[in-house]
Amino acid sequence: MTTIFDLHSSGKNKYFVSNSAMLNEIPDKFLRKSCEMPDVNESEVARHYTKLSTLNFGTDSGMYPLGSCTMKHNPKLNERIIGFGGFASLHPMSGDEFSQGSLRIMYELAQDLCTITGMKSFTLQPAAGAHGELLAVMMMKKYFNELNQNRTTILIPDSAHGTNPASVAICGFNVKTVPSSETGDVDIDALKSLLNSDVAGIMLTSPSTLGLFDRNILEITSLLHANGSLVYCDGANLNAVMGKAKISDMGFDIMHINLHKTFSTPHGGGGPGSGPVGVAEKLVKYLPVPIVEKVDDNYKLIYDKPDSIGSIHSFYGNFSVFLKAWAYIKLLGEQGIADVTEKAVLNANYLRACLKEFYHLPKDRICMHEFVINDKDVPNGVTTNDIAKRILDYGYHAPTVYFPLIIDGAIMIEPTETESKETLDGFVKAMKDILDEAVENPDLVKTAPQSLSFGRVDSASAARKPVLKWEK
Repeated sequence: MTTIFDLHSSGKNKYFVSNSAMLNEIPDKFLRKSCEMPDVNESEVARHYTKLSTLNFGTDSGMYPLGSCTMKHNPKLNERIIGFGGFASLHPMSGDEFSQGSLRIMYELAQDLCTITGMKSFTLQPAAGAHGELLAVMMMKKYFNELNQNRTTILIPDSAHGTNPASVAICGFNVKTVPSSETGDVDIDALKSLLNSDVAGIMLTSPSTLGLFDRNILEITSLLHANGSLVYCDGANLNAVMGKAKISDMGFDIMHINLHKTFSTPHGGGGPGSGPVGVAEKLVKYLPVPIVEKVDDNYKLIYDKPDSIGSIHSFYGNFSVFLKAWAYIKLLGEQGIADVTEKAVLNANYLRACLKEFYHLPKDRICMHEFVINDKDVPNGVTTNDIAKRILDYGYHAPTVYFPLIIDGAIMIEPTETESKETLDGFVKAMKDILDEAVENPDLVKTAPQSLSFGRVDSASAARKPVLKWEK
């Protein structure tokens, strides 16, 4: 290591470190006296960081068939838009009169989401899907409190997203599970047996984590409404129905949308996310404040909503995600949104039809945006986990595994609309090759991955004895 420059020196090196007069305003005690860097040339630096970048995997690297996550390619144009100075430099406490462009974006996005889903009104505040679920349950609770009804239970199908029970429990409700039928729909008889005056509502993932649209959806929502209960749609899988069917027409009273899945924000890496919540007319007054409204020709943040549950996010939500979603919707238009759904469903059914020729398909029916196979009948003790590790060697990210829990050894696959037929065919071939390896050389699959920079992690030890701090 060598000291390549002194931060307090004059001349070219000082300019290289900082081109800002602010450096002189930082107290000496916070400034390093020197900076040690390796003595390498520019090409070595470029190669080092380029090599590091190849160790990560994303949708720019290859297919990412992570079921129930909608890991599709997102237009790079929208990433550039959020860097525009008029948006990126706007302080969140700027007055309405200085924020008209951004407020317009928020207003129009909420209106577009209403058009797509049929809901009466939307809030953009929730920072993620689970945050949206939580808000939904909070509003359900206030709704029944104002009716002086002490409803204590919320029903959740066993094919729902895993965060639903947590949202319910946080709000003080009891959870009762509704089983699925053999065909993957909600068991109607079981649902009827659970309905009583204690039931506040049901949280239904539509389409479900099985990748199936419940064929009894209108009967389900009618039964809940006849019981005086509310019906919530976990809309994380909206990529399977948007532009083709409205959630409100199915009888839902409330829903959330994952903008970071469906509407052009890369999903993963811990954020930022966004989970807007839409409601039917009877729940509009409970939406968190502020709400963006158009008054004459101006856009305003409205706080005077006496029945609101309050605010659930600092300021107004994650604006950069709103901006990308707004641009995505405007770019595609009504027909483009429908085309996204058609291609996502087509791609999923193409893969389903191909893979069921040699993998077990527990629910053998037309799927929506995703489907579930499993490791039943895979020979020589090769498991779902082994298949997921081996597919990495073929240049694909692993699908979601062991979820939903109602399918033993589940492998949940969602190709999304942005993958070509050539890519899908390559994935099918890789899955077929892995099955052949399970027959001819099972140890190869059981010890995968073979070609990555690190081998298989001991997941059991990692879960039971996690290292929670870094040690030198």
